[in-house]
Amino acid sequence: MTALLSAPQAGFDWAQRWHEFWLGQVGEWILTRGLRLTMLVLGAILAARLINWAAQKIARRIDADFRESDALVRSERSKHRQAVASVISWGCIALLCVLVFMQLTSILAIPVTSLVAPAAVLGAALGFGAQRIVQDLLAGFFILTEKQYGFGDLVRLSVSGSTVDALGTVEDVTLRVTKLRTADGEMYTVPNGQIVKSLNLSKDWARAVVDVPVPTSVDLNKVNKLLRSVCDAAMDDPTLKALLLDKPQLMGVESIELDNVNVRLVARTLPGRQFEVGRRLRLLLVERLAGAGIATRPENTPTVGALVHPATAAGAEGAQVAGEEQ
Repeated sequence: MTALLSAPQAGFDWAQRWHEFWLGQVGEWILTRGLRLTMLVLGAILAARLINWAAQKIARRIDADFRESDALVRSERSKHRQAVASVISWGCIALLCVLVFMQLTSILAIPVTSLVAPAAVLGAALGFGAQRIVQDLLAGFFILTEKQYGFGDLVRLSVSGSTVDALGTVEDVTLRVTKLRTADGEMYTVPNGQIVKSLNLSKDWARAVVDVPVPTSVDLNKVNKLLRSVCDAAMDDPTLKALLLDKPQLMGVESIELDNVNVRLVARTLPGRQFEVGRRLRLLLVERLAGAGIATRPENTPTVGALVHPATAAGAEGAQVAGEEQ
């Protein structure tokens, strides 16, 4: 009987303590400031995810418009829009972080005047230690406003402190970094502040340059006639017709060497397609010159060989012959 009477009493005591906890200082803080802090952090996370989702949707929409169109290359407007969308999303998230921080100080009742001294120290530290970041942000701002390059452009970047230029297709541009994808699939991440010179190989239009080496003994008038026929036939080629902006031009003799004379052809192409056009033109030139009996000297013809492993019979025999000759 005593146990049965003590059970309701224990439950009542537990409920009383729970009620007193929420009426106490800790419970009151949780119900007022703690709940507001939780809602603020959750709202900020959801807002950041929404901003990223909107930026990705805009980028996919721009990319879908390009894929659904008949254009072979991206327009300069679409390249710039995609880069600006990425930067705007980055800036919105940074602004959101600042606003959330200010709301946190207000909810936690932290006086702003107490932050003056730490802010001064932090500003001095940033002034000395974060100069590169500020430099990257300013350089990225001018890259975007001046439309130096955008998403999908083929660029060559000269990087400060590096002897090798970064060459690749722009996959992402932010205020701080530029990301390039090379032909081998590698990804370059270049800080914008370290870019000394940018060379855009796919802005508005490009030019394919083809140098044709011919022997000095060949009649150059005959060679020029053949090359002009290739230029005329290029506009009827199904592959080149969609990539050329106008008919290729014969520039004439570019240089004279001991055994060869280099004759140059140039062609205006769609942006970023100059390499494809150059390869196709070389194929047509080789076929036309070979059909006319014009070729380079045999001793200048490149050959492809293979290294013989010393463990094989041929390799052992070659090594023995080389030893006897020495």
